[in-house]
Amino acid sequence: MISVSDARATLPQILDQVERGEEIVISRHGKAVAIVIRPDALRARRAGAAFGVANQIHIALDEARLRPIPPEGMSVDDAERRVGQLRTERDRGV
Repeated sequence: MISVSDARATLPQILDQVERGEEIVISRHGKAVAIVIRPDALRARRAGAAFGVANQIHIALDEARLRPIPPEGMSVDDAERRVGQLRTERDRGV
């Protein structure tokens, strides 16, 4: 971890390190505020997160397919309750 003032003074060296694959954490007043990272590494991380979310959706759809739907259908109240449950699970990352 390097301070903002050190980062300003050594930016060309920092970019060389990042180009070699290192990640540089920049701090302000001892607290990490930024990470300098190669663009390809950032894209890979974002893609991994997107695949994780897609997998969660896939699992939820598979589970939903196994739940029977009552013959008379679902009341509006039941549908709203279920949607609320799904939103809560989604927000909690379940």
